[in-house]
Amino acid sequence: MTSFTPPFEIHVHGDILLRDDVDYKTLQETLKPLWKYTGAKTLLEAAPSFYEDEPGIRFDAKEHLLQLCWSVEGDEDFRHALDEVCMGLNEIAASGAALEVSFYDLEFDEEEAPPEAEARDDFLLLFVGPNPAAIMQVQRDLLVQDVVHLMERHFDGSELGEVVGAIDKLFTGRFDDLISSMQLGRPPRGSNGPAGGHGGPRKPRHLH
Repeated sequence: MTSFTPPFEIHVHGDILLRDDVDYKTLQETLKPLWKYTGAKTLLEAAPSFYEDEPGIRFDAKEHLLQLCWSVEGDEDFRHALDEVCMGLNEIAASGAALEVSFYDLEFDEEEAPPEAEARDDFLLLFVGPNPAAIMQVQRDLLVQDVVHLMERHFDGSELGEVVGAIDKLFTGRFDDLISSMQLGRPPRGSNGPAGGHGGPRKPRHLH
């Protein structure tokens, strides 16, 4: 981690169901890029969030669940740590899951900045899972949720069956193409997801 004042506040949020055989030692090794980024010597040391009211990084051994609601200050190089962690989580995840990662520009002052200035805020939606099918399933579910939520402003939910069917068809075609080409790397495996642009109003710091 760099010695100067980090330009971003970064928040990582998501729940990931892990395989039954995954223990704390395995999880600590998988998340090593995150806790080493903070300068910590163990996961336990880095687990608390920058904000006391956030749970931080938690492992529910009984439910085999990794829970992330964790903020840290950092730079653009944090993305490299995320890439490594996503690849590691692919190996221990029991099902597909999404991670929300928000970058909040600490150097941008909305009150003092000129009207044309824009914050370097960014938002990433990353996907992990044991296989491409699991990742595509969670991608599909999130897309259906977003589209239905948007269209229910104008249509009754019962009218949207064809829309959901069209989304399913698109994902079925993508999965078939993936299997036939045998290209099982990224995308969609690992950290490929839509990134928010820098325009428009600033996103909230914590997206729960």
